[in-house]
Amino acid sequence: MAKEKKRSVRQLKVGEQLRHVLAELFTNGDLRDPDLAGRSITVCEVQVSADMRNATVYVLPLGGLDEKLVVGALGRASSFLRSEVGRRVRLKYLPKLTFVSDYTFDNASEIDRLLADPVVIRDLAP
Repeated sequence: MAKEKKRSVRQLKVGEQLRHVLAELFTNGDLRDPDLAGRSITVCEVQVSADMRNATVYVLPLGGLDEKLVVGALGRASSFLRSEVGRRVRLKYLPKLTFVSDYTFDNASEIDRLLADPVVIRDLAP
């Protein structure tokens, strides 16, 4: 199991601030890319590197439909999104945005499915 790095309070605050700004941009529909037009995109988390130069944005399109297409389109729009974030957030260094699919919900549903298995329920019963 990989050891998770601890993030500073500053990293967490900047990540949360970036998440809010990106969510606002996606909600307003300011994106002109036809692959992103009219899509609801959830920004689940933004992890900022220790030097604040890189940010990994975990996104999920509504319903999980066409997630590779949406992530690719966000990658193409990352320079535009970065400039828009720069207008709304005051940082010494504006991080480079990298968009990836978020699989947290898939993992949670898999755990729920495993816990609902009759064999597991039998083993957990008192």
